[in-house]
Amino acid sequence: MQELIVLVDDEGRTIGTMPKPLVHHGETPLHRAFSAYLFDGDGRLLVTRRAEGKQTFPGMWTNTVCGHPGPGEDDAAAIARRAAFELGLPVSDVRPALPGYRYRAEFRGVVENEICPVYLGRFSGPPAPESSEVGEWELLEWTAFRRRQETEGDAWSPWCREQARLIESAGLVPAG
Repeated sequence: MQELIVLVDDEGRTIGTMPKPLVHHGETPLHRAFSAYLFDGDGRLLVTRRAEGKQTFPGMWTNTVCGHPGPGEDDAAAIARRAAFELGLPVSDVRPALPGYRYRAEFRGVVENEICPVYLGRFSGPPAPESSEVGEWELLEWTAFRRRQETEGDAWSPWCREQARLIESAGLVPAG
């Protein structure tokens, strides 16, 4: 089954769909997405390094899971679907952190252009990554995560760096 991406206008209203392989290129249309930051029972954040074979931002460290809700799919269901597929993990307590987040970023000629609400939540169990999606993973305390972002800069996805700053400034960082 082919994954469809939901295209939107500047106000976030659905204007159509497009097969995922056709969406990301130099003129990527605005579309729906999500970013999720998932924490374990000890309050550590699960970060992932995108697989080298990914079309967008390959090999970069980023938040736990990113993706695209399908037509008619709410973000919580999409987060659960992608976390299960990419990491073999169940999620719970998913809640909005930055509901109005939107960004545009380019890397190696491929553009991301997304209305991308950001969520916080929890996961349980050990990650079992799908190698076509996730190259590596780590569990980090929030302060260690932010320190790595600030010192390793370009090794981290641009959306993750910006979202982490916004999560902190909104006072949403879970106590760890």
